[in-house]
Amino acid sequence: MDHYKVLGLSKSATKEEIKEAFRNLALKFHPDKHSQSPKAIRDGATLKFKQVSEAYEILSDDRKRADYNLRSGSFNGGGGFAGGYGYNNGNSYRPRYRQSSAANAKNSFSNLDVALRFLMSRGFLLNLAFAW
Repeated sequence: MDHYKVLGLSKSATKEEIKEAFRNLALKFHPDKHSQSPKAIRDGATLKFKQVSEAYEILSDDRKRADYNLRSGSFNGGGGFAGGYGYNNGNSYRPRYRQSSAANAKNSFSNLDVALRFLMSRGFLLNLAFAW
């Protein structure tokens, strides 16, 4: 489940946009609003309300949002860490192939992102451990 899609937001949404989207959807799908609805509609609204609440809980907290973005591959199109191979959102192992230049521009990283990913990579950490 993509928390950004649940709230109908882009990955660059601000905290205020997240809060506003949550409020609107929570009012729309709140279980109390659907208490007199047929069971199928009530169950669907309850499920959607739980999804919206979970998405808000994750995206409204800076640390949880950063962790979610890293785990879901939001910075590089769903392929895990930068470069080579990675796990996609379904956790199936697959190679990541080169993308078109338009896709590369869309999924480009800042120098800081690249440096942090390198420093946190498994190979770098193993070399660092053996050097000591």
